[in-house]
Amino acid sequence: MKSKLLRFGAGFRVVLGNRRVQAAQMVIQPGGAEGGPRNRHRGSDQWLFVVEGVGVATVAGRRHRLSRNSLLLIEHGKRHEVRNTGTTPLRTINFYSPPAYTRGGEELSAGKA
Repeated sequence: MKSKLLRFGAGFRVVLGNRRVQAAQMVIQPGGAEGGPRNRHRGSDQWLFVVEGVGVATVAGRRHRLSRNSLLLIEHGKRHEVRNTGTTPLRTINFYSPPAYTRGGEELSAGKA
């Protein structure tokens, strides 16, 4: 068993995982964004859960509103961006299956654990 107490700091941070799935926390400041037109996870699905704040996720050209308790599945290979449209930080927990990043936050090649 593994467990972790989340302390939402700044930016993106991998917090827990194993060979099959990985969890990360992300904080985007008001007006900020993560991802963009080239951002995609070639080998991993991403589940994004909004803990606090509001924003918009653009996935494969479609916009999805985000607010507290929103859950969004971004399927592997879909280009995406998450933008904070509010006045407070947007805090999310993200799950990647299989893992998409190294422990240090560098993106893994498709299909590499």
